[in-house]
Amino acid sequence: MSNILKIDRRHIWHPFTQHASERDPLVITRAKGASLFDEDGREILDLISSWWTCIHGHAHPALIDTIGKQAETLEHVMFAGFTHPPAANLSKALTDVLPGDLNRVFFSDNGSTSVEVALKLAYQYQRNKGDPGRTEFIAFEGGYHGDTLGAMSVGRGSDFFKLFQELMCTVHPIPYAHTWEGDNAIAEREDDALNAFASRLDSDGEKAAAIILEPLMQGASGFRFARPEFVRRVSEMAREAGLLVIYDEVATGFGRTGTLFACDQVGFVPDIICLSKGLTAGVLPMAVTVARDDVFEAFLGETFDLALAHGHTFTANPLACAVALKSLELFHEEKALDRVAHIETRNRDQLARLQDHARAEQPRAMGCMLAFELAESEGHYKTQDGERLRDWYLTNGLNIRPLGPSVYLMPPYCITDDELTRAYDGLFEGLDAL
Repeated sequence: MSNILKIDRRHIWHPFTQHASERDPLVITRAKGASLFDEDGREILDLISSWWTCIHGHAHPALIDTIGKQAETLEHVMFAGFTHPPAANLSKALTDVLPGDLNRVFFSDNGSTSVEVALKLAYQYQRNKGDPGRTEFIAFEGGYHGDTLGAMSVGRGSDFFKLFQELMCTVHPIPYAHTWEGDNAIAEREDDALNAFASRLDSDGEKAAAIILEPLMQGASGFRFARPEFVRRVSEMAREAGLLVIYDEVATGFGRTGTLFACDQVGFVPDIICLSKGLTAGVLPMAVTVARDDVFEAFLGETFDLALAHGHTFTANPLACAVALKSLELFHEEKALDRVAHIETRNRDQLARLQDHARAEQPRAMGCMLAFELAESEGHYKTQDGERLRDWYLTNGLNIRPLGPSVYLMPPYCITDDELTRAYDGLFEGLDAL
């Protein structure tokens, strides 16, 4: 056992880990492109982009160079009463590529905090506008929005947070109509879900401040895809009922679904959008909550009680802002969305192969994502089959981490054709071994 692993065993509490029974973590000492390297120098293809963050790959030279140059000028300054060029330039760049009048950028630290900010914005917006009775929220069953208290509340339908329900605010879950390749019953399920939502609006709509949803893809619930027209209709119904519409694009933003943002395909401008993960291309922690002008204006007035009393110590950290700005530039310089389109074509070539495999069902592809369900496997976050597959893949140089019975790939955009072929071959070899 290496000294690093000994120290880890003694002192570190890992996320989503049962330390009494789980295997020791791998010691990763460096990374480059689509690959991780352990302390023995063994290469592991990072086919989930290190929890969906490293969109341009690891150790991208332009991003590393950006950090160094920014650190020489300004590494951090408090953001109350101060501003700085990286934050100003990033906010303009983001609002230039976001749809509609999503023009007001609030900086925080991670996906969970971006959602917390959105929920507080929606709650206070309704109060500031003279409707204090709107204190509840509506969210999709199976939605996951993070692990802080408000984020857990709107993600209660994901089964992660049953222990903490007594701490949560009031949230009404509604059905989510997800689909896959060869699904002939999706229209009927969508109609049922929309009817259930209409009933929920009739019973609780006047008490709800907002609806929050992951557009096109629920990530942590097993990469469950929805059709754009379904998401758009739900959004329209919510707005017609006086709710703010919050899109959680922490996982779907920055090209993952094939467009820069999933809402581009939905054809609907939410009142608030939450972004993180790919925002800084996995280099540094940062998130933003972006609101439409009308939402921002509801917080203006002569007294502080109308203002949003919320902040973070590292709000708009200059290093993270500079990296995020450079990451956006790389979409143009390296034609990142063209790379995503190529990955999607390669992924779709695997769908028929998955449909023919005895252990795979409900195959689906969108943007850079390929997913399917393990046949004859049940459970939620960790299952016996999923853990066996994860171990097999790691042993064979692939970082593929099933979510319960759901297996998925979400590689960095820099992945090569040879690496994709290696990934697909390993994916099916693991299924055969299972």
